[in-house]
This record gives sequence, C-alpha cells and structure tokens, in this order.
Amino acid sequence: MADLKTKLNDESVEGFLNKIDSEQRRADALEIMKIMEEATGQPSKMWGSGIVGYGSYHYKYDSGHEGDMCKIGFSPRKQTFALYGFLGIDKKEEYLQKLGKHKTSGSCLHLGKLSDTDKAVLKKMAKEAFKNMTKKYG
Repeated sequence: MADLKTKLNDESVEGFLNKIDSEQRRADALEIMKIMEEATGQPSKMWGSGIVGYGSYHYKYDSGHEGDMCKIGFSPRKQTFALYGFLGIDKKEEYLQKLGKHKTSGSCLHLGKLSDTDKAVLKKMAKEAFKNMTKKYG
C-alpha cells in the first residue's frame, strides 16, 4: 500500500501561508486560520504540504485502507480556498444561502475572496463541522 502524503507534520503554518504570492490572498488565508482556530479551539497544524487542519481522527475503510486526517481544514488553492469537512453538517443549505459567494464540489466548499463571505456564518459552519466530526469520530 502506498504511503500517505497527507500526514500531520511540524511545518510552520504561518510560514506556509506567508508564501502565498498575493498580499490579499495571504491576508485572507491568515484570517481564515484565525476564524478556524477560534471556532475549533484547536491550533492550526500542517497536514501534508498544503492543508491547514484542526484536530484529527482515525479512519479505516472496508478495503483495509486506514490513516489519520484533520477533522476540518483548508487549503489555499490558486483560485479558491478549499475547505474540508464543512459540507456534512446539519442545516448546510441554510448556512450556504447566507455564506456569500461560494462553490461546492464533492465534499469541498470553495471560497474566493474572503470579502465576499459572511465571516460570522463561516465561523458558525466551522464550529458545527468540527463538532460534527468530533461526535462522529471522537
């Protein structure tokens, strides 16, 4: 079985985010980090080379594949911020209607500019998503 690339590591989250070329995207990423730390009560940690995550859980598939992953997290992609773990919450549609500009694909929520996002709704979604994952996985 292949070794997992997305593992918790000791790389600096702020160092990673400070490498973002665009000053506005860098500021948005640092603000998302702050929102998620406040919502979860967890410190930001690097998962692999490109995901900032909060908390952790262990999974095991029927196939036997298993590993550890962050309960929720985000990645500053070129075009959007991909947020993980946000779409499995109760009242998802209600939150998404209030969130502002966004897209969804698979299990990811994608945000463009943070100025197009209701930050209070984002924080509520992060709290709910983290609580949901904690209830499900401990």
